[in-house]
Amino acid sequence: MLKSLEGILVVSLEQAVAAPLCSLRLAEAGARVIKIERAEGDFARYYDKDVKGESAYFVWLNRGKESLVIDIKNKEDLSLLKKIISSADIYIQNLAPGASDRAGLDSKIMRDLNPKLITCDISGYGEAGPYRDMKAYDLLVQAETGLCSVTGTPEEEGRVGVSVCDIACGMNAHSSILQALYTREKTGKGTAIQVSLFDGMADWMNVPYLQTVYGNRSVKRLGLSHPSIAPYGAYYAKCGKRILISIQNEREWVKLCISVLMLNDLYADSRFNEPTKRVKNRIELDKIISNEFVKYDKDLIVERLRKEKIACGVLNSIEDLEKHPQLRKIKCTIGDQEIDLIAPPSIVLGEENIISKVPRVGENSINIREEYNE
Repeated sequence: MLKSLEGILVVSLEQAVAAPLCSLRLAEAGARVIKIERAEGDFARYYDKDVKGESAYFVWLNRGKESLVIDIKNKEDLSLLKKIISSADIYIQNLAPGASDRAGLDSKIMRDLNPKLITCDISGYGEAGPYRDMKAYDLLVQAETGLCSVTGTPEEEGRVGVSVCDIACGMNAHSSILQALYTREKTGKGTAIQVSLFDGMADWMNVPYLQTVYGNRSVKRLGLSHPSIAPYGAYYAKCGKRILISIQNEREWVKLCISVLMLNDLYADSRFNEPTKRVKNRIELDKIISNEFVKYDKDLIVERLRKEKIACGVLNSIEDLEKHPQLRKIKCTIGDQEIDLIAPPSIVLGEENIISKVPRVGENSINIREEYNE
């Protein structure tokens, strides 16, 4: 079956996470993605050697792409790259601000050569402003946007444990490119897109921002609890596992007290009989729930919660995730070795969504050079 983006050519001058995630999603939809790398390759290839000698980041983000080694300081290589981009549908780059301009690969120039071209410039803080030239690694942007201030325990700020700013940026780039492809279908013209790590994460911070600016609230870190709902948090079971619950309404509150905790009088306790009172008296309530949960093993508590349709989850480790019954996996090849990889998040019915091969540095250079030098 024809994939949605089959026939679309993407040229991505990319490194690290944000741009590679964007181009990966395009490849998964059937686009041909030519990844431009320097001779030593994308530096994300060397973050670790955990996956059969390859970097976990690189394996995750670069399946199904072709690798072309280009020296943009070499006139012949630069001319070849411009020729490829002039025949492409999409051009993505996430070099440092100004680097593509200096190399003669400015997005505007590329669109002048190819009016149908969709260009996407990915940066840390945007193409303008006082932070334009600052390095913008994921943790730095988590800190600058205030994300760290609302993440962690009451005692100390924390980092979100995955590259959330990079991932958000890559998702924003991907959705904007799809929108631009639709626009081109109607107008015949390409679009200039600019996305940044900072803007993407700042947008995700809208709720604490609005609560602070307009609600005169001081949004505090609560670890695994919720600032506006109680009980909402993690409680130890007898086996040592922690179970998370979230009570959203009075019906669930009553069921929790009677059918899960077996405390028939708790729901009417004057300290807890309204949502705002439960938040105000959160510490006392958490102690009561903890004292009951610790009497039983995880499976029994989860069974009671599910029976009463109370939202719950287990605080899993990565080892637990690997065995999770809901986890979908795909096969991926690295050279002549095969691994299991977590499957892409979207399921398109009637289409195969498996991208299996991770390219070596410059693996496709000879073929691509021959193709474009004919």
